[in-house]
Amino acid sequence: MSGKIMRKVIQINEEKCDGCGQCAEACHEGAISMIDGKAKLASDSYCDGLGDCIGECPRGAISFVEREAEPYDEEAVRRNMEARKAVKPLPCGCPGSMARSLKAMPEEKDKPSAECACSGKNIPEAPAGSSELSNWPIQLSLVPENAPYLKGADILLAADCTAAACPDFHARFVRGRVLLMGCPKLDDADHYREKLARIIRMNGTPSMMVVRMEVPCCGGLVRLAEAAVDEAKVPLTLSQATLDVRGKTIAEESVRYRFQ
Repeated sequence: MSGKIMRKVIQINEEKCDGCGQCAEACHEGAISMIDGKAKLASDSYCDGLGDCIGECPRGAISFVEREAEPYDEEAVRRNMEARKAVKPLPCGCPGSMARSLKAMPEEKDKPSAECACSGKNIPEAPAGSSELSNWPIQLSLVPENAPYLKGADILLAADCTAAACPDFHARFVRGRVLLMGCPKLDDADHYREKLARIIRMNGTPSMMVVRMEVPCCGGLVRLAEAAVDEAKVPLTLSQATLDVRGKTIAEESVRYRFQ
């Protein structure tokens, strides 16, 4: 006898799954693992069939199916969760994309500081030529929406090519902001809009700066940012800078969004 019974378990549509990892974090039984950037049902015996993960999937990739499956095993779940505590997998399944803050950015009297144009905060200056990156990962599709470093943080939303074009990208734009990067032409713009709206809403984003290249397709990054702000309905300052191919700023704009 196989020991299998007819019961409800989750089913994951890998074509819809974008590897954000929210379902894996939401599953209290550790039934979902991130493998090769996709969510996978680790074991039938880990899935209790309650579906906590379904509400966490922004892509609608998870559903219920009734089929022959191993019975839910509470003891197996306990052992699995203890093992997972030792090495916590990353949302996308890649150890290099672990969400973490790279450095604190408190106000410090003993270091030179300058005022951030968007928020008015005094941000300590780093030594010339050093990295201003304060968070990892930076790819928008990989950043967890509930990452601690996003709470109340000023956001820099930059097109992928901007950092390569601009020689002083860190000093001019990254300092004092959480960096998120993406390409409006090659990536899923609708997914980015939805995710940005949730990030703004969940974290009370006070300002967001969009840095784009002068090429027409890069304007999509500004449009999706504006749509995300409208969807989130959180008051913030949205600014943008357009760079030419040598990194020179050729246009700037700032708009204060207020919602009732």
